[in-house]
Amino acid sequence: MSHTLDAPILVLADLDDAGRPTSAALELLAAARSLSPQAVALVLGDAAAASGAAPALATAGATRLLAAAVPALAGCAADALAAAAQATGAAAVLVASDYRGKEIAGRAAILLDSAASSDLADLRLSEGADAITASKLVLSGSWTTTSALALGGPAPVLVIRPGAYEPLSDGVAELAPEAIDVAPAAESASVELVESERTAAAAGPELTEARTVVVGGRGVDGDFDLVRSLAEPLGAAVGATRVACDEGWIERSAQVGQTGASVSPRLYIGLGVSGAVHHTSGIQGAQTIVAVCDDSEAPIFEMADFGVIGDVAEVVPQMVAELARQCG
Repeated sequence: MSHTLDAPILVLADLDDAGRPTSAALELLAAARSLSPQAVALVLGDAAAASGAAPALATAGATRLLAAAVPALAGCAADALAAAAQATGAAAVLVASDYRGKEIAGRAAILLDSAASSDLADLRLSEGADAITASKLVLSGSWTTTSALALGGPAPVLVIRPGAYEPLSDGVAELAPEAIDVAPAAESASVELVESERTAAAAGPELTEARTVVVGGRGVDGDFDLVRSLAEPLGAAVGATRVACDEGWIERSAQVGQTGASVSPRLYIGLGVSGAVHHTSGIQGAQTIVAVCDDSEAPIFEMADFGVIGDVAEVVPQMVAELARQCG
């Protein structure tokens, strides 16, 4: 890119349960640095929480670190983003594309009197640097559209598809957290998280952030232990088709597709997945697709990079055994 923005890009840098930046947060910083040399990371928490995450954020390209002592719930997060965008003069705001991120983006855009656009990738500056262009898959991934979000006014909120960027590792800045005062609106402050429980389906990596995803469909006939036997040595997240969730074989939170989560892993492995459009619309961002199915006419083979026609109960144990052999 021949030119970059003079103004900073603001990134919502979420932390995991251990206080580390999520992989989505690191990807957002890479997206921000592709547009501007100034990437401001906003952490929701006190200065101590931000300090713990500072080295990883700096390595990933953050040049400034803000800490807002508010809950991580969507309403308060949006209030904090809007306050930080106005305080820093950010040209644009980036958040991760999941259910929470889209909710945050919508409210933040209203507060900023700007616009929001979701599931974006391949951010670029227009020739005159007066807009950010971005690609987006639509119509179940059969089309790629290009959007342009104008710059120079209130900061637009861009919701970035997981897996769209590779995190950077060459940042050198030493970051000292700067506290930013945020007064959440009454409606935001009225929401309280009563209880949070991680389900068995989410015991591995976060589904929408995982580099590898193994999905079980009708063909696994309820045997998700078989699916997990392949996912675990690969460090993969476990997903499922709508049919598998409808049958009660796995929690609804594992559903991938049009009415579930959209994933963009480096590697997607479908086990007993036929490839119905309401599922494949959620995997269009996958870089490599591997399918194991006993139906040679299954639509999944039309988009798979590598396909195995066979019974998953026979093929998967062989895959697991070969993985164990390769890993010594």
